Amino acid sequence: MASPNQKLAEALRALKRLQAKQQGAIESGDLKDAHRLILVEEGFLCPVMKGWYVCASPSDQNGDSTAWYASFWPFLSGYLKKRFGKRYCLNVDVSLLLHTQSTIIPKQVTVITKAGGTSVLNLPHGNSLLIYSDPKNLRNTRMDVNGLQALSLPETLCRLGPQSFRNNPREVEIGLNMIRDPGELLTVLLSEEGMLASAGRLAGALRFIGRSEDANRILQTMKLSKYDVRETNPFEIAAPTLTHNRERSPYSMRLVSMWAGWRDAVLDNFPHAPGLCQSTEDYLSSVDERYVADAYNSLSIEGYRVSDELIERVAEQGWNPHANQQDQKDRDTLAARGYYQAFQAVKLSIAEILTGKNAGQVVRSAHHLWHGELFAPAVTAGLLEPHQLAGYRNGPVYIRNSLHRPLPREALIDAMETLFNLLEQEPESAVRAVLGHHLFVFIHPYFDGNGRLGRFLMNAMLASGGYPWTIIRVDRRDAYLDALERASVHGDIIPFTRFIGDEINQIPMLF
Repeated sequence: MASPNQKLAEALRALKRLQAKQQGAIESGDLKDAHRLILVEEGFLCPVMKGWYVCASPSDQNGDSTAWYASFWPFLSGYLKKRFGKRYCLNVDVSLLLHTQSTIIPKQVTVITKAGGTSVLNLPHGNSLLIYSDPKNLRNTRMDVNGLQALSLPETLCRLGPQSFRNNPREVEIGLNMIRDPGELLTVLLSEEGMLASAGRLAGALRFIGRSEDANRILQTMKLSKYDVRETNPFEIAAPTLTHNRERSPYSMRLVSMWAGWRDAVLDNFPHAPGLCQSTEDYLSSVDERYVADAYNSLSIEGYRVSDELIERVAEQGWNPHANQQDQKDRDTLAARGYYQAFQAVKLSIAEILTGKNAGQVVRSAHHLWHGELFAPAVTAGLLEPHQLAGYRNGPVYIRNSLHRPLPREALIDAMETLFNLLEQEPESAVRAVLGHHLFVFIHPYFDGNGRLGRFLMNAMLASGGYPWTIIRVDRRDAYLDALERASVHGDIIPFTRFIGDEINQIPMLF
């Protein structure tokens, strides 16, 4: 008779074979009952609804949403494909989210089918799926986007109602800037009756974002086709956040739009910059005085168990993985030693910034070194391979319990280039600090260390304005993460701005 471990191993092998053939949705019939039951019991499968599962981690706590959010889109892709094949289409608003590579998990996804009536499927963590049949509006022009059937981008934009421009202006603006030629829109607008209002909205929207020539072409072409179009601007934002650039990825455009849309809010809600410190020595001395408190709080936020004694020991070079077996095995010691090494590298960068060098350029050159120092002790101890310090991550990563999904690996180089361009061009240190920190963790360019590096980046930018080295206290961890989530998911940067400002006000100037 097979032992419990042997049974679990056999079930895991079956799950691995299944994952090699498909991703996302796992139906009861895909696995033997014995395998499915043990995988659920041991936490490797998580129920979504009756008869359907997604892969999970046994380390997840009750109520943990990470596995679900990580599997959300793959699950929908697999579930809808199994139920409807390609005979369905996501509605216009969800199609827009997919085309513009939105990082947010929507609360409800609406699906149009050829047949089958109307139903609402309740999914984990408050998500739901609304499915309804509407054969007349199941477009033949639908296309595959990340494994899901969606409207094409031109058709999506042409079918947006006024409410979409009000509720999702960033996504609409990105979508419009992804359109290379207005002919893509005109093909849809002229393909059927009843598109006059849409033509007027699109002409007004294009003119608003600085593409008057394209707006005129839509109006003139519609007029030549005997359509009388009344132009209206459907946007309610004060100004566009993007300059039209045909080569930008939607990820880069999103970063630029966030920066432009949030910049004034940061300036209105953040303490005024004291001005660049005149004494580099005094400033760096004040940074050193905060090292122990900073290391304790920053590492504790990330879940490491650290003590003042541990921090002091590694700061005094009392760490030797070759001679001390405990040091070699101690994850917390490795993290503390890496933090000390990275902290020293950040200080060197700040010294450059205090001489007047462009803060964005300094961090562009130094951030890979910071990351390398952060994890070099783990490489020395043999827990990481050297190639893992080579650069940005080469796979997906998820933020625990967050509705925000970090950018995919193929977007990282363009996104980080965009972030550093924004940092270099921004004249206000407050904006560089707040938005630099937020967008760095929004991108999440590395497999690990993104929070610590984001706080290092923030402090480098704060130094460029004469602000003191600022510690995010571990006893405010929940408020800190909630403020980041408010910005990433709900588009509200004010809570995060005020949070960082409050932390600055807790620390007296020491120079």
